[in-house]
Amino acid sequence: GQSLLVQVIKDPIGTKGARLSTQISIAGRLLVFLPQDNHIGVSQKIPSDLRDALRSRMQALSDAAAAAENNGVVPENTGGFILRTNGEEASDAELADDIAYLRKTWSRIRDLSTRLPPMSLLHQDLSLLQRVLRDLAGEDTQTIRIDSREQFEVLQKFGREFMPKAVEKLQLYKGERPIFDLFNVDEEIARALGRRVDLKSGGYLVVDQTEALTTIDVNTGGYVGARNFDDTVFKTNLEAAQAIARQLRLRNLGGIVIVDFIDMSRDDHREQVLAEFRKQLARDRVKTTAGGFSQLGLVEMTRKRTRESLAHMLCEPCAACNGQGIVKTARTVAYDVLREILREARQFTPREFRIVSSPQVIELFLDEESQHLAGLSDFIGKPISLQAEQAMGQGQYDIVLL
Repeated sequence: GQSLLVQVIKDPIGTKGARLSTQISIAGRLLVFLPQDNHIGVSQKIPSDLRDALRSRMQALSDAAAAAENNGVVPENTGGFILRTNGEEASDAELADDIAYLRKTWSRIRDLSTRLPPMSLLHQDLSLLQRVLRDLAGEDTQTIRIDSREQFEVLQKFGREFMPKAVEKLQLYKGERPIFDLFNVDEEIARALGRRVDLKSGGYLVVDQTEALTTIDVNTGGYVGARNFDDTVFKTNLEAAQAIARQLRLRNLGGIVIVDFIDMSRDDHREQVLAEFRKQLARDRVKTTAGGFSQLGLVEMTRKRTRESLAHMLCEPCAACNGQGIVKTARTVAYDVLREILREARQFTPREFRIVSSPQVIELFLDEESQHLAGLSDFIGKPISLQAEQAMGQGQYDIVLL
């Protein structure tokens, strides 16, 4: 009967429900606020020699904000903060603004939790557009083009309040061509959903996603550019290491990932490929860990899974194969039909049996399997008719008793 304040830290994925936590954390632009913890943490991506100074700065700013809220007195439980990577070079004023925003947000959440009934939504993260502006827009970003005036105005308002420097990069796109066509976004999405990923060198990757893990196979394909086979393999694996890290981000693949690089005979080549792979993985905003080459020449890695992959979000299982990726051959289905008729003939005594199936299966009964069909008809002593149904998949059939 106790009411708990909980936060969803992992969305439902497949058959697994959402993961909840009573340890609340609220993300800001530069900081993450931990209202139930007094700890001051610093991102591990920030050099270790800078962390102590940043931790001291954060402690002073946090105490100052807490004192301002409590008439100059710093309470025992002021809440903790984690300084994000993009807050390393932030000024005291920027950090103080983020602290004020986060504490105000927490105050509103607590207030709502006392007034609203259980199962109420008290707070949710920023929208996708706002998160892009908060997390991805940096000094290297040239422009952010938006083709919706309504969303453009929402982002402008959000940017002026929290990211004034990013506001000038916002542009309202007014062109006649759809913005996705202009920048080939649909093409990139189609490529990110495909099983095969072609490399510039002529090699390619094959990505297979299953419930338990994801496998990525590297192949040389038609690449024969190097003078000897070892160099060909090495250069293909180097390019694959970069492409795999990008595909993991694009497809939002999580959990266990097994990478099968092409076998390399030289140890120095293996070390360079592994170093390049880890370097590319370090660019990922999601936590990743990669081991070395196993005895079988495989690289095992994990990538934290917090929400559905791109394929699960944009696609659904095929109606023809039920997500298996394969269907029975027409001949296999034909034999299934013959056995089914034999079973039903022992239970029922209709005037006639009618086979309703795909055109491929019916064509097989009219041609190569016609003798088997006639033999079965004589054996059961009943006529068997055929009906092709265009809407049926190759693996589907019905036996109609007339």
